[in-house]
Amino acid sequence: MNMLRSGMVYKYRKAGFQSSERFDATGVQYNGKAGNIIVKMHHAVDDIEHIRPSRRKPIFPVHDQLRQYLITHGREIRLPAAYNDLLRFTYSIPLKDKFGKNTLWETVSYDMRESQYLRDSLVKIYAVLKTEGDLSFINHLDVARIDFCSFGNSQPFRIRIVNKFNDNYDHYYIKQADASRIYGLELEHLLSPNRITFLTNRNTLIEEHIPGIPGDVFAEDHLHSSTTNVIRFAKEFVKFNERCFVRLLGDMRSYNFVVNITPDIDEDFQYRIRAIDFDQQCYEGRKNLYLPQYFKENKPFVDDVIAHLDKESIAQYQAEERTMIAFRLVSSRYRVKDLLDIMHDDEISKPEKINQLKEELSLHFKQLSFLRSRTMGQLLKAQLKQTLRKSVLLIPKTKGRFDD
Repeated sequence: MNMLRSGMVYKYRKAGFQSSERFDATGVQYNGKAGNIIVKMHHAVDDIEHIRPSRRKPIFPVHDQLRQYLITHGREIRLPAAYNDLLRFTYSIPLKDKFGKNTLWETVSYDMRESQYLRDSLVKIYAVLKTEGDLSFINHLDVARIDFCSFGNSQPFRIRIVNKFNDNYDHYYIKQADASRIYGLELEHLLSPNRITFLTNRNTLIEEHIPGIPGDVFAEDHLHSSTTNVIRFAKEFVKFNERCFVRLLGDMRSYNFVVNITPDIDEDFQYRIRAIDFDQQCYEGRKNLYLPQYFKENKPFVDDVIAHLDKESIAQYQAEERTMIAFRLVSSRYRVKDLLDIMHDDEISKPEKINQLKEELSLHFKQLSFLRSRTMGQLLKAQLKQTLRKSVLLIPKTKGRFDD
């Protein structure tokens, strides 16, 4: 460890930095000069094709401390069906989209007895997810379809629930419970501008459907539409990029997030990018995998940022986002502390990835404190302290802007 620290100090001094120099979340020095990430946003195209996450991420078990946290906050409840029950399908057929193209999903079927059991159970789970278990309306609900995806790490099932009177439908997902994904969902709920509903039961994870236009579809069909305010969307992409980096949420390629469009005054629109896959929370070892700007799938968005925003505007939007995250952190500080304390010793990544990330973050921020981290939970705590310290100090200690 001493040799590693000595080597890092040598790298800093060779680059002209003293180990005591401090940088904020984006690599911008406190004196206001544009720094690392801002500059790299304008040069990301050079490195964009070399960023790839791991092909297969292991499922990490939910240990007792995390389980107790979920029980305390109403996430862990008894459910009438489990993930393993859905694996007993008899056959499947490829699911095609409305244009007749194959998707990554297959529609699965069960024998008659299994089908009736699952139909009743899945409708009840939907009632638990949406109305905290009020079963008074389930007679007019039915399961229209069960889809299975073998592509994702969690190999999810997608359940389509339909209203038998008006054919209106909704979805939710049943997945294998994975500790890193659960941490990602909970951090999304606490630190992002979005609230999210999910439930667990032993090795089963239930997630609500997050509506929106898939990022890859938005890039192809909407980004350069005459009705799209490209500057406003570029601003939102910068803020989304910052949110992911501050909380170390990785693999935000365009098909792992959706875009919500909200009409605004003067016939304009506001945009919100929402993550929909939390599988890569604090798992990867390469720093750039936590920055959506480096994925080639996101190149159209990066191009628009470069074309329409200058470095000072980017720095402003990043600071705005960090400030809002800090407000949420302060208002939910006890719950966040409980979660981070559990993450502190939890194994949600591989040792070689932890070592790689702590070295890269240490070099990025010119801070040796990252090198003391032994787990991804400790790295996340150090990352939050490093990126939000300046914003948190500006918030009154007695109150926050948001409720827990």
